[in-house]
Amino acid sequence: MNANHHETSGPSRTQQITLRGPAELADALPFMLGFHPTDSVVLAALHGEHGRFGGRVRLGIPRSPREWATTADHLAECLVEGGSRHGTRPDGIVVFLCQDPAPGETARVVMERLRPFAQRLRTACGALDIPVYEALCISDGLYFSYCCPDARCCPPDGTPLALTGTSVMAATAAYAGVQLRGSLRDMEARLKPSGRPGDEEQQRAALDAAAAAIVPRILEGAEGKGREEVRETTLRLARESMRRFAHRKSPTAPTGPAGSARPAQPAKPVGTTAERDAADDALIGPDEAAALILGLQDRVTRDRAAEWMEGWEGTAALRLWRVLARRCVNPYQEHAAAPLSLAGWTAWSTGDEPTARVALGLALDADPEYVFARLLHQACNEGLDPESLRSCLRSERDTRAAAEQAASASSRRVRTRAARPQGTRQTLGKPGRAGARERGPAAGVRPGGRATGKPVNRAPRHDGQRGTRSGR
Repeated sequence: MNANHHETSGPSRTQQITLRGPAELADALPFMLGFHPTDSVVLAALHGEHGRFGGRVRLGIPRSPREWATTADHLAECLVEGGSRHGTRPDGIVVFLCQDPAPGETARVVMERLRPFAQRLRTACGALDIPVYEALCISDGLYFSYCCPDARCCPPDGTPLALTGTSVMAATAAYAGVQLRGSLRDMEARLKPSGRPGDEEQQRAALDAAAAAIVPRILEGAEGKGREEVRETTLRLARESMRRFAHRKSPTAPTGPAGSARPAQPAKPVGTTAERDAADDALIGPDEAAALILGLQDRVTRDRAAEWMEGWEGTAALRLWRVLARRCVNPYQEHAAAPLSLAGWTAWSTGDEPTARVALGLALDADPEYVFARLLHQACNEGLDPESLRSCLRSERDTRAAAEQAASASSRRVRTRAARPQGTRQTLGKPGRAGARERGPAAGVRPGGRATGKPVNRAPRHDGQRGTRSGR
């Protein structure tokens, strides 16, 4: 099987509409997923007498036909098991094969080449006692049916798809607020290096230099000290970078109520997606990106960065993680697992599940054993609510802030006591006096020696109040 990881989702919560025939099924597919699934096989579950859509599973089409049999079995099992976990075993399945023609191919050639794969998917679902009601191939703006033998509705040369935005499904999706994010290929391109030789060489040199400077500080410094210094430096640099995204025209952000800088309103992006990504890339230099990428390899640093998940922080953080993922050039591809996982988590936390699945899938491509990405990918695919994880992160952040505040207050008290000379007492002058007279050592106490007389009575004055200097 290829390296792509399957994506599943639970039943849709959008407004219900009725789809009639292969044409409307093909038109509905991007709206079910949130993007156009290029080079993908998609299985959608149907439930009940009227064929209500349920869970979906998507996987990249394996390049080798020898993998088609195992892939078909795996996808069918995943879809059925996912439905069973939600208490609704599918009553039927619709299969979609989406692939654009290679150079020299036509859409019909693609359809015929994938026909054995479609047949294997049908038999795999049939082996689980679930019929395949329809199997469609979508290629180059045309759709073909592997199940309908009627050439009048499904001609051998394919049927054009409906124009974008003209179908009932498109109108309903627009009314429900469903947003299409382009094709899967476009979404993945936003999270991968650009491939421009000059940019990659410059970033590779910066990563080499950052690795030589940061890794020894983590591994060879005093126990925990070097790692902690790198951690704080990374988080401080990441927050500064996020502020640039939030205030592209105004680098200085207003100050929040707690004294920490907090932008009031994020800057609104303008231009095409490619132009916005290029503008974000220009805000982060190669050396800064390298330091952030290396710093995020630390698990604690990554978990702290995951706390930027809401409001302006979530919006700016997602843009920063995209920039860092695009800077993980060869041979640092595995380092992309950290920023890609953070991008997936932030997108999921802010309600963008399609982007989350794509980012987490790419993170697992970069490092299949990356536990953080695996757990998030599974949770997102099973339809869990990210609020439970958000609550844990908020609690950890609040606990750490309270501990840091207590430590800071304790440090201030220690510094105040250390500033007083030993063997002296501070006194307050009585009202009407110009000042307090300096007093020597207490009676019966030799400087630097043990007490020889009665201890000084240190009971509080009757006119003092608890917590005041005169009432200590």
